[in-house]
Amino acid sequence: MQIFPRELNYLKHVLGAAGTLGGLGLVLGVWFYASPKNLYIGYQPTQPIPYSHRLHAGELGIDCRYCHANVERTFEAMVPPTQTCMGCHRLVKADSPALAPLRESWDSGDPVEWVRVHRLPDHAYFDHSTHLAGEPCGPLAEGECAIGCRSCHDRVDQMLEVRIATPMSMGWCLTCHRDPAPSLRPVAAITDMNWEPSEDWLATLEDPDARAEVTSHFQPPTHCSGCHR
Repeated sequence: MQIFPRELNYLKHVLGAAGTLGGLGLVLGVWFYASPKNLYIGYQPTQPIPYSHRLHAGELGIDCRYCHANVERTFEAMVPPTQTCMGCHRLVKADSPALAPLRESWDSGDPVEWVRVHRLPDHAYFDHSTHLAGEPCGPLAEGECAIGCRSCHDRVDQMLEVRIATPMSMGWCLTCHRDPAPSLRPVAAITDMNWEPSEDWLATLEDPDARAEVTSHFQPPTHCSGCHR
């Protein structure tokens, strides 16, 4: 006498498929909803003060290093303190309602609660000063070269509000570490958003041997311990 119906033979297949799909859905859900938003291209948080890079870095031509003063000296570029902003805004637009949080910070001594846009995971070590430090350009040009701000942050001088414009993933970083030549520029132009390579520069990049020589001058790490220390 048959106690269980024949259809129960398919139960293991149904449970296997459900477990697989459920597990995949769980992974995708955690990846989408629990991953830090600042790892996604297009992430553009609302700041407590409507600061425009397009105005300050673009139209006014303020050098990146005026606000991000530590970028060539330490691992962190530094969010500018209120004192830096008030160096101009004690006189310029001193009564603007939009700058009320800045004046409150100046009076109280409490920092403006800027929302950080670019933040790598804690397990990844990144040093701004290393990337901006000059090394011989090899066959590219005379003098020294480095990685410019635009290579990672794109044209912030054209952004009304700063957003993430490049993946900043491990694979994206390793692509540059293995072949840094396309991201390089003269040290004098690291903060020049309008800098473009010359025809000779581009012609050199087309030569595989020349690109390999450039990489040999920089030798960025491609092993795990380079960033995961």
